[in-house]
Amino acid sequence: MQKKILLTSFDTWLSEQQSNSSDDLLLELAKMADIYHDLTFLRRLPVDVALASSRVIAKINELKPDYVICCGMAASRQNLSVEVVASSESIQTTDISFRDGGENFGITTLQTIVNVEQLIAETAAVEISYDCGKFVCEGLYYSVLDYLNQSQLPIPCIFVHVPILHQENLLDILADFVLIINNLVIFESR
Repeated sequence: MQKKILLTSFDTWLSEQQSNSSDDLLLELAKMADIYHDLTFLRRLPVDVALASSRVIAKINELKPDYVICCGMAASRQNLSVEVVASSESIQTTDISFRDGGENFGITTLQTIVNVEQLIAETAAVEISYDCGKFVCEGLYYSVLDYLNQSQLPIPCIFVHVPILHQENLLDILADFVLIINNLVIFESR
């Protein structure tokens, strides 16, 4: 039976960026004819935590997916990275009440329910990360994990950071990403 998977990507945020590698990866995935799963793409999310989060949560409510895979660009990384945790710090950094003398108050951390080590076990070059970046990527990941938790929706959700794609790495990264999708369905369906 086909599983419904929601995949998200971000738009660019700097004027010199021609594209966002997370969106580039989803475009390449969409071109593949041999994907068995029912994929829904929510592409080019605004680089704004509140707007991006509200769009993804609305799509979750509409689609009722079996899995959610959020993607973002990590230009400084060389491989795909699957994020294990997200903190609320990226959402609250503009609120002065959460900062006092260098200590953070009211910051919470959420973890994916997915066994990330098992998820990437057969990939060629995927890394496990505990640093989602303190930017919009972490804000979105935290918001989605929090929503799923608060709503008691047992939907496995992961965040994948995508390095800059080029001819030399595209096929390997795409193959690893497809393996992640397939493993997510296999391992989380048990």
